[in-house]
Amino acid sequence: MLKFPENFYWGTATSAYQVEGGIKNDWSAAGGKYDAGIACDHYHRFEEDFNLAQQMNNNAHRFSIEWARIEPEEGKFDQKEIEHYRKVILALKQRGLEPFVTLWHFFLPVWFAKKGGWLNKDAPKYFARYAEFIVKNLSGVKFWIPLNEPNNVYAALSFLTGKWPPFIKNWFKFRKVSKQLIETHKKSYKLIHKISPNAFVGIAQSRTYFKGIIRIVNTIWNEEFLNKTENSHDFIGLNYYAGVSVTGFLETDGKNDRGWGIYPEGIYRVLKELKKYNKPIYITENGLADAKDDRRAKFIIKHLEWVYKAIKEGIDVRGYFHWSLLDNLELEQGFWPRFGLIEIDYDNNLKRIPRPSSKIYAEICKNNGLNI
Repeated sequence: MLKFPENFYWGTATSAYQVEGGIKNDWSAAGGKYDAGIACDHYHRFEEDFNLAQQMNNNAHRFSIEWARIEPEEGKFDQKEIEHYRKVILALKQRGLEPFVTLWHFFLPVWFAKKGGWLNKDAPKYFARYAEFIVKNLSGVKFWIPLNEPNNVYAALSFLTGKWPPFIKNWFKFRKVSKQLIETHKKSYKLIHKISPNAFVGIAQSRTYFKGIIRIVNTIWNEEFLNKTENSHDFIGLNYYAGVSVTGFLETDGKNDRGWGIYPEGIYRVLKELKKYNKPIYITENGLADAKDDRRAKFIIKHLEWVYKAIKEGIDVRGYFHWSLLDNLELEQGFWPRFGLIEIDYDNNLKRIPRPSSKIYAEICKNNGLNI
């Protein structure tokens, strides 16, 4: 039996735009595959979904608040929507699920996007105003994540490769946005602690394990953001999906439906890299696209075996959040990749169907470890 530390957090993660439905933001404005539409209708069915998380013996849940809902027009905050998120937090707590709240998970209000979004010189101030409103109005939240995957995912895909809105391919704008997001995180950290001194504030950073000669890109891709915000973290959130070698993705355990190599050892290697920051670590995302659900259980177990090894070697890992609770809009890929422990039947009234892997995860959470 591989027992994890007492008070370890077991949960899943979601993102508002990708599951809630009915959101008007810069992505929905782009139309086509970027428009989530009704998504999973999690906005109206969150209690049903949290019941499923509770049945998996989860004791925590990571979710995001949609900025475009809260501030649909510049400087005008929607009280109805803040009340909605109060109900979300209450529903989690009633089920024994600790809320981990992300303030921004890639998506922008249309008014902010029209001002240039993160390229606007006052972007950190706009975000701080929104963050202040949220933290002042949502009591009972201990864990805050201001930004999700800011530089090496969002900035790269929106301003370097141009795959995401605003579809820009410009190195200099990519670097400017990265700097703006660094400043935004530091400002948010101070602001949240001023309002809620006992809060824990951290980042959710996607981190890839690079092997071979391409480890030279590690400094900018993985470490720059943490190095420049080092004194603005109470914890580090790690989003880990794959490793990369000179010849492409490592393929020791095959590939998922999106063609990403499954490399469980990489999560251990990345955790070892993060040890030098001397912060508690939460695995804030880890998952795979697997519509047949024939690899997910093994994926979870193998990754957790390596997380356990890291813990035994003195790395302070305190929680694991699987991506995702539900099938959802997988960003520019649309709805076809299936990452959910819970299947969404898009052709049958968005019926929720727990996958077999969810039962395996439920046992892990119940036992606080792996029975192997």
